Amino acid sequence: MPTKSISTQGDGKTFEQLRQECLQKKKLFEDPDFPACDSSLYYSQSVPINFEWKRPGELCENPEFIVGGADRTDICQGALGDCWLLAAIASLTLHKETLARVVPNDQGFDRSYAGIFHFQFWQHNRWLDVVVDDRLPAVRNRLVLLHSASNNEFWSALLEKAYAKLNGSYESLKGGSTLEAMEDFTGGVGETYETKSAPTDLFNIMKKAYDRGSMMGCSIDITSSAESEAQTASGLVKGHAYSITGLEEVNYRGKKVKLIRIRNPWGQVEWNGAWSDESREWNVIDSSEKKRILQNSMDDGEFWMEFEDFKANYDKIEICNLTPDSLTDETKRKWEVNMFEGNWIRGSTAGGCRNFIDTFWTNPQFKLTLLHADDNNDKLHATYEDHLGKDFFRYNGSKARSKTYINVREISERFTLPPGNYLLVPTTFQPHDEADFIIRIFSEKAAGTMEMGNTVDADLPDPPMPSLPEEETDEEKELRRMFEKIAGFVMMFLSFPSGREIKFDGLSLNTCHSIINLMDVDNSGQLEFQEFKVFWEKMKKWIMLFISYDTDRSGKMSSYELRIALKAAGMHLNTKLLQLLGLRFADENYDIDFDDYLTCIIRLENMFSEYQGTFLLLSMNV
Repeated sequence: MPTKSISTQGDGKTFEQLRQECLQKKKLFEDPDFPACDSSLYYSQSVPINFEWKRPGELCENPEFIVGGADRTDICQGALGDCWLLAAIASLTLHKETLARVVPNDQGFDRSYAGIFHFQFWQHNRWLDVVVDDRLPAVRNRLVLLHSASNNEFWSALLEKAYAKLNGSYESLKGGSTLEAMEDFTGGVGETYETKSAPTDLFNIMKKAYDRGSMMGCSIDITSSAESEAQTASGLVKGHAYSITGLEEVNYRGKKVKLIRIRNPWGQVEWNGAWSDESREWNVIDSSEKKRILQNSMDDGEFWMEFEDFKANYDKIEICNLTPDSLTDETKRKWEVNMFEGNWIRGSTAGGCRNFIDTFWTNPQFKLTLLHADDNNDKLHATYEDHLGKDFFRYNGSKARSKTYINVREISERFTLPPGNYLLVPTTFQPHDEADFIIRIFSEKAAGTMEMGNTVDADLPDPPMPSLPEEETDEEKELRRMFEKIAGFVMMFLSFPSGREIKFDGLSLNTCHSIINLMDVDNSGQLEFQEFKVFWEKMKKWIMLFISYDTDRSGKMSSYELRIALKAAGMHLNTKLLQLLGLRFADENYDIDFDDYLTCIIRLENMFSEYQGTFLLLSMNV
């Protein structure tokens, strides 16, 4: 995963460049990209409160960026409904190295202070460096949005401002996904579980995730807006995002009890049932174990629950699995990660779902090889090397698949698969929908991966030896008569050996030039009969291929069939080259007419013949 961050500032300047400019000018930074005005707060309505923008030095004496280390007690929710973000920040504080990436420690209120701070977020496989000034929304000289329990600590408030800038405004943070925020903080991959329909080994899944440094959150569903942030009799809040900060098993009355630790980002309002801070259950377990588990326990919004009570009360769990470069050396276990970047392009690789079997097979394909069973699991089979065609998918069902197509930023699923070879096919629901995508595969054991159909080569037959006129067959004699008749003129029609005609308006001058470039071996600028005869043998094959894909006799073939047509002609192209050809030769209906088909196949053969092994390099540079 990329580690160097990219500046998002409109003028392209980095944080350090901007800070040095301000220090030299002895002027505090004012961010032109996210100004201290109403539009940075709300976009859909007028600002409901009379905010003032204040710098930390105007709100307290001796402001500090971080006081005594950044931890989850530094995160107190304000008037903005962004508890989902606060839950993610609370989880972030449990991972110090990851936190140091998001909240760089090269800033503060010391001699290098210039009213400018920066934070880093991961989006679209890139780390983005977001710069902000330190003017914060306040009412009567008090922060009213995210703030720390310490009045002179400002890292969490400034982090919220940077995330608001990344998303356009503070109002954009009103309601959101804890999981997506976790992903933006880590570059991790998220997954969601419904507690009422979760796997029976949910605790083990979560414990493994916790041991691998994963960030986790949970929430209780609401049935109407009136229930939003309503408190239950047991001290839990509906429609509110919580952080999961620990999992343990304890000996209780001769049996193992599974416990889970949860934090309310409000910093107060806790579960009051079994295993809560002052419950009698703690009096039964070993004193040293109680001290270890309840260390620093107070009315700070954090509490323990029995796992079964947790499943009964909470509805949704979100887990963000971190990549190895986001984890510390002390992390007990680390995921093995494989990643691909690709895209769906109309007319070549945007094949849609399996409902559209004629184009589904054209989607990008990736081979996944599992050599070892994961821990606690063991068991598919098939071996693939080339991009698989329509018939394979017509007669072979999926072994595993994502649940439904849904309009969200990311889809993730967890599968238990036995060792073997698998084909992974990312798709949109409808064909012809264009987009870029990233696939990341997290596995407990190392897995082999490769993009299918990534070979560029050709298996072209050698041209036939020339024959003397007296040795020509009847077909060759007829061909010679036709050649002598049209020699010196532009060939505008073809008599096809199949007896079928192809609808087209004749060959373009460009196509004729391509034919001469391919077949003019003596560099005379003309074709003599033996050269024309070799071309005609090629032409017959190309015509038969085109006819086989011109199913409605319209004189056109679907651009999605170009890969298999070229393969039948002895040419193998990778996905990127096929996408380029589709963009070049397909029309608005994703069809290729005969003239463009012929131009395409002749130019490819010409390049394969001339450049052979260097074809890929040349093609990608053209």
